[in-house]
Amino acid sequence: MTRWATFDCYGTLIDWNAGIAAVLGADVLARYHELEPQIEAAQPGLRYRDVLTEVSRRLDAADVNALAESLPSWPVFPEVPAALEEARGRGWKLAILSNTDRDYIEASMRAIGVPFEFAIVASEIGSYKPALGHWRAFEERVGGLPTVHVAASHFHDVVPASSLGIPTVWINREQESGDPAPTREQADLRGLADTLDSLAL
Repeated sequence: MTRWATFDCYGTLIDWNAGIAAVLGADVLARYHELEPQIEAAQPGLRYRDVLTEVSRRLDAADVNALAESLPSWPVFPEVPAALEEARGRGWKLAILSNTDRDYIEASMRAIGVPFEFAIVASEIGSYKPALGHWRAFEERVGGLPTVHVAASHFHDVVPASSLGIPTVWINREQESGDPAPTREQADLRGLADTLDSLAL
């Protein structure tokens, strides 16, 4: 049986807080994370580039386009490439389900440097997580739901994946809490292959 691990990208594989803070300042991160899902829920057909620009506008950024332009340079979390390579080496197929645009995810996958089977992005399906569009698009493409979903956002990923009965690995980098509980929880991707294998038994 094919084992599929799907991943959120920004916050999970790519350090979006570092990328956002470098442009807008660390003091606005909390407000940024409030505004972004509000805009996405109100306008699910909006390109992610335009979401970033609109958030920047509402935060009174000096250059409302700077954040959108910066995304391809956002850094990869240091443990990510080795963890993904190990999972691939054990036979896992990897895919990304991301609230982003095609050009952004392609740039980020190049930065990660590990092959993915494919990526599903919000701007191509007209749906932003936590809506279920990404999982439905995955299901249509593959013929079933993923074996495991791995993500840093409880709100965007753990809640909807859990509602579909998909085992979840919460990469809880910010030491948050949330209900429902994930199937597994860890601080970063180190040891992920062992966690994935334990969920596929």
